[in-house]
Amino acid sequence: MKRISNHLIGIDQGDTVLFADFEDGGAMWTGSGPRERRRAVTFRSRFKSAPTVHVSVSLWDVDTASAMRAEITAEQITETGFEIVFRTWLDTRIARIRAGWLAIGELPHDDDWQIS
Repeated sequence: MKRISNHLIGIDQGDTVLFADFEDGGAMWTGSGPRERRRAVTFRSRFKSAPTVHVSVSLWDVDTASAMRAEITAEQITETGFEIVFRTWLDTRIARIRAGWLAIGELPHDDDWQIS
């Protein structure tokens, strides 16, 4: 469990298109086997420490001829941003994906001391 030590809590959120591979015949639509896409996200304001980040699929457009296999995660989380990572494998064909995200964490306080 993440504990927040001050009353300044920030919440940032967004919705990000990860890819639209059906438009240009990209690997998520035409390929097979393990495939991955990453998209960097920058927070609107800096958090005091790395926040908790939740990501989910907010739009998916997939071929129904095979099983839907996918994973979406947040990685490389820092005070200023993170990466959305989407993975699929085998014969799953994905035309496009949009991801929603939510970051909750402690904000810097004016009284915080920076001791070097």
